[in-house]
Amino acid sequence: MRLVRAFAAVALALACLGAGRQPEKVVLAGGCFWGMEAVFDSLKGVTKVVSGYSGGNAPTAHYEIVSTGTTGHAESVEISYDPSQISFEKLLDVYFLVAHDPTELNRQGPDEGTQYRSAIFYTTQQQRALAERYIRLLDAAKTYRGAVVTQVVPLRAFYPAEAYHQHYLAHNRDSPYIAYNDLPKLAQLHRRFPGLVKPPSQLVGLQP
Repeated sequence: MRLVRAFAAVALALACLGAGRQPEKVVLAGGCFWGMEAVFDSLKGVTKVVSGYSGGNAPTAHYEIVSTGTTGHAESVEISYDPSQISFEKLLDVYFLVAHDPTELNRQGPDEGTQYRSAIFYTTQQQRALAERYIRLLDAAKTYRGAVVTQVVPLRAFYPAEAYHQHYLAHNRDSPYIAYNDLPKLAQLHRRFPGLVKPPSQLVGLQP
């Protein structure tokens, strides 16, 4: 609640700026892209989420190579959203408080390596400023036991992942990895931010 109150003025300003604006994009990394994609695809105002790679170069943007942790890439999701329906601040709420643990350095849960790092690849200076401010507030409020290690860096390029990675959770709900690591994130999203979640008719395969 302290974090929400601290952002009240920022959220009001964003609401005013969002009216009539064109769709925007941001690329977020926070561990395996399967769960990240499912969480953000569940949000009102998010029009498209694509799993992929960012941080490295095109020739190495392939799962088998990225998984070695030597390419500079991070498993990421490219989020297209309507700022008149959901603010960047709300995306950050979900990113930091539901989608992953921003204090884990070069890992996330059972997955280890720089390809699972926490990173915000911003596309506008406004996104950069808000992300950096959010991190300062998280640390000042001691939201976590450890410091936030999320990188805030400009987006150079985003490379979509192979087709079988897209909407992976919706097609593989019985996977032990999904059941243990990702379905709890969806449940937390529904508990913590019920007003941000799309209606059930739009959540095919994405229920907690």
